Amino acid sequence: MARLKDEYASRMVPELEKKLGTTNKMLVPRLQKIVVNMAFGIVSKDEQKQLVDELTAITGQKPFLCKAKKSISNFKLREGMVIGAKVTLRGERMWEFADRLISVALPRIRDFRGVSNRGFDGRGNYTLGLKEHSIFPELLETCPAHSGMDITFVTSSNDNKACKELLNSMGMPFAGRN
Repeated sequence: MARLKDEYASRMVPELEKKLGTTNKMLVPRLQKIVVNMAFGIVSKDEQKQLVDELTAITGQKPFLCKAKKSISNFKLREGMVIGAKVTLRGERMWEFADRLISVALPRIRDFRGVSNRGFDGRGNYTLGLKEHSIFPELLETCPAHSGMDITFVTSSNDNKACKELLNSMGMPFAGRN
């Protein structure tokens, strides 16, 4: 069982009940899924395979390939070309990924001062953008840092305050100012 999941059940739920003023522990916000999206644009088949393999190594799950819906001649884009990949993590893989992201990957970012407070969408979800995916220890140090990714935390809460309290209790390092 994931370390962060055990900590959520034992420590975070009672803490969040007090902070949010709920008496029912079923009303405490919980993490439902994490969506990892990597857009790599128009690349060669070899680069595409390498990026998909790296996303698989990071998440532990095979990604879904996203294809272009329309042709755009100015960008040399044709309908049906693969332009990205995404993974939806749930259950044990979700908790393992969140733990590795918060405790290992984010501290490896150079000149890191915390994640932005602006990533909340008003419905209890938080999106974090990474400029390079080579911060994950699963990748070789020789990995070129040419592609970033978006990571979305989907929670059961309906507002930003409860979502931020959940992520704070998980150890998400938010930047100092609001």
